[in-house]
Amino acid sequence: MRDGGSGGSTVSENGDKSDDERGDATPASGAGATAVRRLTGRLRAHRLLSSAVAVAVVAAVAVPLVLAGSGVDAEPCAPVSGTTRALAGDPAAATKALDPGDRMDRIGSAKKLLAHDGFCGDGARVLGRVIDAGTRASGPGKPHTMAQARSAYAVAAALSDREIPAALAPSVARMLAEYEVDALRDDDFGGLGRDDVTGPAVPPAEAALDDHGWVWLGRFLSPGEAHATFEYGDRSADVTADIPDLVAELAKNPEAFAILYDAHRAQLAHCLERLTRQGGDPSYRPGDKYATPTTWTDNDLQDLAGHIGTLMALRSGYAKDGTIQDVAAFDAVVRKHSRGTFRPASHRLTTRPPMGDIADRPTSGPLRGDVMDGRRQMFTVLDRWAKERDVPLERATAMRQLMDDYYVRALWMVSVERSR
Repeated sequence: MRDGGSGGSTVSENGDKSDDERGDATPASGAGATAVRRLTGRLRAHRLLSSAVAVAVVAAVAVPLVLAGSGVDAEPCAPVSGTTRALAGDPAAATKALDPGDRMDRIGSAKKLLAHDGFCGDGARVLGRVIDAGTRASGPGKPHTMAQARSAYAVAAALSDREIPAALAPSVARMLAEYEVDALRDDDFGGLGRDDVTGPAVPPAEAALDDHGWVWLGRFLSPGEAHATFEYGDRSADVTADIPDLVAELAKNPEAFAILYDAHRAQLAHCLERLTRQGGDPSYRPGDKYATPTTWTDNDLQDLAGHIGTLMALRSGYAKDGTIQDVAAFDAVVRKHSRGTFRPASHRLTTRPPMGDIADRPTSGPLRGDVMDGRRQMFTVLDRWAKERDVPLERATAMRQLMDDYYVRALWMVSVERSR
């Protein structure tokens, strides 16, 4: 999502204190993580504060903050240089600084730029603006370039398995919203990687439909757009981009939660308005023995419902364990930063906008009803679309049921993971 857009598309300036600028690293998980873990990510508690001895050792190589008048050093933090600050206003330079390259030979530079245990002063906000500048499309209607898509992968890889400062979280969420199709795709791999994905991004040619009207990257893709392959993992270089884990971390922050929730609901409207009257994929070509006209569109709807359910389950879990201390206040901030509702067009659209435009699509009005009733928010949109498009009752009922199944499944799976 782009700076200068409507709603929650600008960096929050809500007066976060210095504690909000800090974020501690958490050790990466092993390759034997469960399937549930791969879907939902870990719901980590904050790491215990380092011992005085460890602080003394780190202080020798980092810049400590000194508490005024106390004579006691605070935890060391990472200062943001003037060179880094300049990147926030120079998108081309920001992309170059974040781009890990096709062979990931420059991933170390991105990690050095982004991955710190804590940021001094406004450092987290500055880094957030660098992420915005380096990964977003250059404007409405503009597709992502290969360098931008690789940079998005680098951000996810650098910040996976880390605690993310409150002031940085909205920008990371906006990056995922900017790559909504890519971030939703195949996250069952959970950072373990896919053998058939050979790099952090793929060129626009990969989005071409096959003989059956299908492409592995997703549906209704914009021509000429590169895609971030967050599924990619390089075990030898210990590089992965664990999107479920990243989402679980971001969901602690109400502004980031609102951005992700908006993006999923915008994607739902985007998908529905491009389906046939029978709720199928208009690109489907007869003769595919492995799929029907609704196979892949059903898969997309299931995934979207599951991701919305996962957000709701994460919120519930964080409320129970005390991470979210005031649920009403959290929900109020989510509503404040939500851009509103997203209503599908009443007729089928054939346009293929780039990913950066999906989450930035115009709203249809304010978000009404219980913000955290994800089922109601989904079904209000689905039912209205089915009525306006005169979708056969049997098909509309089936779509509603499959979305409900995956929404509930996500709620249950996250709850089971937290109880272990």
